[in-house]
Amino acid sequence: MDLDEVDPSPTWESLGVPEPMCKSISAMKWDRPTPIQAQTLPYSLNGRDIIGLAETGSGKTGAFAIPILKGLLEKPQGLFALVLAPTRELAFQISETFESLGAAINLTVGVLVGGVDITGQALVLAKKPHVLVGTPGRVVYHLQNTKGFSLRALKYLVLDEADRLLNLDFEEAINTILAVIPKERRTLLFSATMTSKVTKLQRASLINPVKCEVNTKHATVEKLQQSYLFIPERYKDCYLTYLINEFNGNSVIIFTSQCVTSQRLALLLRNLGFPAIPLHGKMTQEKRLGSLNKFRAKKCNLLVATDVASRGLDIPEVDLVINFDIPCGPKDYVHRVGRTARAGLSGRSISLVTQYDVEAFVKCEEFIKKKLDLFPLEEEDVLIFMDRVSEANRLAATELRETGFGQKKRKLTSQDLTQDAEGGPSPTKKQKKYEGKDKKGPTKKGRK
Repeated sequence: MDLDEVDPSPTWESLGVPEPMCKSISAMKWDRPTPIQAQTLPYSLNGRDIIGLAETGSGKTGAFAIPILKGLLEKPQGLFALVLAPTRELAFQISETFESLGAAINLTVGVLVGGVDITGQALVLAKKPHVLVGTPGRVVYHLQNTKGFSLRALKYLVLDEADRLLNLDFEEAINTILAVIPKERRTLLFSATMTSKVTKLQRASLINPVKCEVNTKHATVEKLQQSYLFIPERYKDCYLTYLINEFNGNSVIIFTSQCVTSQRLALLLRNLGFPAIPLHGKMTQEKRLGSLNKFRAKKCNLLVATDVASRGLDIPEVDLVINFDIPCGPKDYVHRVGRTARAGLSGRSISLVTQYDVEAFVKCEEFIKKKLDLFPLEEEDVLIFMDRVSEANRLAATELRETGFGQKKRKLTSQDLTQDAEGGPSPTKKQKKYEGKDKKGPTKKGRK
């Protein structure tokens, strides 16, 4: 779509949003449409299928919720729309937005995700909510097992964060859903990137769509200060502790690649006197939402999370992002550090780079077309924490063993297939040829 065709400063009314909805939008303090909303709404409000390419935090939820609610105002009925999201947290966040926007018309919303009682969800479905928001696996489970649940009358299908949906191997579940919903429907597909899988999905599910792109180039904002530390693997915990102490009182998200690392670091930091909470795919849904709400409400300012928190979630005012583990892909780096320096605010990110991470880290720098600065510190200041970190780590390891976290290994069952695939990549063993190369103490030298 040509940007020259778009009014540079449109109002909700000029885009065709009905007056009753404008009042709800105003109550949510959405003063002006975001670029992706300004581009898509003139078409989606008139019944066109949409491909929206925009980054996390660009207002995509409003871009698909507003036309769905306009359609409901015109033709009220039972189940009207299905929104598919890649993670449980994002599904709940989307449902909250729908409830706020649709409060004036008594909109009912149901959420279908893993980690929640299936019987309770079946009761929600029996009440025929107007909008369903869910992860594909759990939606398919109810289609196959819940009597009376059908999508045959569906008018709208939304695929949010489509690239991540497909990266999490939800393609089979999505195809199952596409096979049972009406062909005469509207489909709104939103994604950060247009991968080959997303293109394939577009051809299978959309009819003559309008393609709208906003900020498709992966970049980090100017107000984000990005730096790194090059350190031996065995001293990562010590360097992390130094940084947490140095930025004590700030709101911090620490990203890890594995659930067990997230849990261990949260215990480690608690043992050191820092009130940290974990967020990962092996927690119950109630605990995950509890952690997220505590962090949002600033009851706890340290969140140790896997990539389940890197995209889609609205977490305002994060002062610092620490990449404890360098992400597997450079796009994930952009999403992680994008948790800070939002809405015009400044922010900082620090990445802990070990001898095993150099290649992945260089790819991140090449991707954002920027060389990161070495974070300034004195080695002696880090070494002060060595004994305390070792003892806290010993206690954390004992707690993990006592709870049996990460120790159970079993074959997948049909019940597992109804859960979300969002726990991060499987653990990988470091190559033996590197063993012994990190025996030296911390170093303040940069990368070669």
